[in-house]
Amino acid sequence: MESFERNWYVLHTYSGYENKVKANLESRAQSMGMGDYIFRVVVPEETEKEVKNGKEKEIVHKTFPGYVLVEMVMTDESWYIVRNTPGVTGFVGSHGAGSKPAPLLQEEINHILRTIGMSTRQSDLDVAVGDTVQIIEGAFAGMEGQVTEVDEERQKLKVAVEMFGRETSAELDFDQVDSL
Repeated sequence: MESFERNWYVLHTYSGYENKVKANLESRAQSMGMGDYIFRVVVPEETEKEVKNGKEKEIVHKTFPGYVLVEMVMTDESWYIVRNTPGVTGFVGSHGAGSKPAPLLQEEINHILRTIGMSTRQSDLDVAVGDTVQIIEGAFAGMEGQVTEVDEERQKLKVAVEMFGRETSAELDFDQVDSL
């Protein structure tokens, strides 16, 4: 029985190949026409400031070395394509012998995505600069604001909100607003 629900799964990869697996998987999803089954591929990373020889520099660490997250609809075909992507050694939570893996729980993936500054759900929000949106979550919930900036890549937007007679800019995730 195949479910056509989008879920997040964890892939085990050769350590150091996480970004290569991400690139391979994204290009395979495109070239094999699996764009409706394989969505976001994420290598969770954190940036830390480190002082070395008196100079401050930013160093990017993989949050989970050897693992890549993939948002996908689990079908026989999508499972086969992902599993056979170069650098992928398997799915975490699969019991082998062709069994399908268990997806991450929504709370788990939301926590990971928020930690790395990504939106927690892929949104089909269709807004442009100048549009008015209703804020549905967060500190400005219940207010309306005007979109001043849209960042499709990070799934974030800046909204001008009027508070106490002044205009304030708020950076929000796509899933924190509804278009009007």
